[in-house]
Amino acid sequence: MTKRQSDLQAELWLRYIDTVRQNPDTTYEEQWARYNEIFADRDPALLPPPAWVPAADRLEHANITAVMRELGIDDYRDFHRWTCENRADFWGRVVERLGVVFSQQSEQVLDLEAGPTQPRWFPGAELNIVTSCFQGDGYDIAVVVGREGSDEMEAVTYEELEMLVNLVANGLAAAGFAPGNAIALYMPMNLECVAAYLGIIRAGCTVVSIADSFAAPEVARRLEISEATAIITVSSFERGGRSIELYQTVCEADATRAIVIATEGFSEESLRDGDLMWWDFLSDQTDFEALTGAPDAVTNILFSSGTTGDPKAIPWTHLTPIKCAMDGHFHHDIQRGDVVAWPTNIGWMMGPWLIYATLINRGCIALYEGLPSGRGFAEFVNNAGVGMLGVVPSLVRVWRDSGACDGVDWSRINTFSSTGEPSNRHDYLWLMSLTGYRAPVIEYCGGTEIGGGYLTGTVIQPASPATFSTSALGMDLVILDDDDHPVVDGQEGEVFLVPPSIGFSQTLLNRDHEAVYYEGCPQGASGEILRRHGDQVARLPGGYFAAQGRADDTMNLGGIKISSLELERVLEHHPAVYEAAAVAVQPGGEGVEKLVVFAVLSEDADRDELQRALGKTLAKKLNPLFKIHDLVIVDSLPRTASNKLMRRELRTRYVEE
Repeated sequence: MTKRQSDLQAELWLRYIDTVRQNPDTTYEEQWARYNEIFADRDPALLPPPAWVPAADRLEHANITAVMRELGIDDYRDFHRWTCENRADFWGRVVERLGVVFSQQSEQVLDLEAGPTQPRWFPGAELNIVTSCFQGDGYDIAVVVGREGSDEMEAVTYEELEMLVNLVANGLAAAGFAPGNAIALYMPMNLECVAAYLGIIRAGCTVVSIADSFAAPEVARRLEISEATAIITVSSFERGGRSIELYQTVCEADATRAIVIATEGFSEESLRDGDLMWWDFLSDQTDFEALTGAPDAVTNILFSSGTTGDPKAIPWTHLTPIKCAMDGHFHHDIQRGDVVAWPTNIGWMMGPWLIYATLINRGCIALYEGLPSGRGFAEFVNNAGVGMLGVVPSLVRVWRDSGACDGVDWSRINTFSSTGEPSNRHDYLWLMSLTGYRAPVIEYCGGTEIGGGYLTGTVIQPASPATFSTSALGMDLVILDDDDHPVVDGQEGEVFLVPPSIGFSQTLLNRDHEAVYYEGCPQGASGEILRRHGDQVARLPGGYFAAQGRADDTMNLGGIKISSLELERVLEHHPAVYEAAAVAVQPGGEGVEKLVVFAVLSEDADRDELQRALGKTLAKKLNPLFKIHDLVIVDSLPRTASNKLMRRELRTRYVEE
């Protein structure tokens, strides 16, 4: 197939989109069938079949276009290459364009004297990144809040949000907390959460991010690892029509001093000795001078499971938000006044990412207190005027299956973004169809330890469902096969990143950082040092990519990374389980990962009853979002000569059978 024939296919699809817009009753299955028919004989050597192509006005006003013009670069691939070959110049330009505020400037952007794995960014500078979140007009809307069961919304200006942030910072000082103290957040993503997050960092303290879905043992372990001196939580909150009691979990975890945001019916008499009510904690002083520090001063501790049972404690610094904001600015094209929604949690990196990527870009955060899977959230997206909507594939599947979005006007959405799990083409073409194919999906794959994405997309390139169109700006990567040879188009392998980049972690609190990310890594083709990331990625023609899940023993369940060992450790506590292996599979070879458990039994047990019991155990001990897709009873588990469990063999066997 020639390029001309390829262009004709794209033109046919764009013409068909026009007919769909004129005939909104066209069923999605008809659209899916037509998409596959148009691109049926597409040459696999061409870029993946586009479902969205940027219109002239989108190209004209994109943030990337503005910078390319400043540099005199016409082609995106040339621009990406420039950002990798001129990292100091690129990141210097990013900081200038975003308006990052330094209290003390540096004379250089990047010092590589200690090598690419331990770069010094803006040496000698000082800043508090929260200051950069409040650069716009104080009367602009910073946060809009919707709540389950209500059509009413609350709008908070930048001035009002900053005042609340300062009340938190002053409250910490008045309560005796000192700069450097670690303060945990264990609460849903609401207005108070955003203010507490920024207030802790403005006061020179460190946020400890804990997901509100964690059970008491997991809360306790994270508090212990981070040496948190306090925890801010809510007494309870409503989600999906049920009450979730967080303060009770805090007490079960024997947590340190708690500051509690009370809901109706919760009284001061319910507090433990030493705990504080939120309204008693907040100061009445609305001014606060931010405490500044070196760019690499720790501001946030987040957790991500690795290949051992304990979660990795990953520090974010004043620099990490610059990576979040850059990805938001260039790859998601967030512009001043844009309303950004992403159902997430402060315990996962997308919670802080949402705060920084939106506020530093002078946008508006849209927060929904309730389940994002229902009709209420879909209507909130419309009512709030959301322009950029973040999703996870499992959520998209629920919307599609339930009809929650049927008839809802999402015409103001101009960009979707998806992260957390590998997606599939069928669901993601459907997602684009909700806007009449006016909004692309920016696939976004990264990690807590890099502060954002390494594979993503842009609004100036064609979007093909379930594919990435580029590696992130300012970042190189290589994909290697099992023999450490670079893969070619049509092949897959393990991805390795080429340091340095702003956002890359340089320390871990409870691991050897060098061993986790660099030890045993091969070199790049030109001798470059490579950084391990652990994802399996397929290289596609035209510079595109497709995610293939994890290359190591970490899986992604419902957008939450967790190690196989962490799951197996819990499963093997059941008296009927002698030995267990947890693997993730993608039914059909793409899309959301499902948990499959292989078990060797120590006593007879009914398979269905055992699966239910193990599911309840995972929900109680780890996370109620973890569901067992299938339980397979086996006589033994395959192991290598060195007794290493061969989970990849189990995964392959399950898919084949």
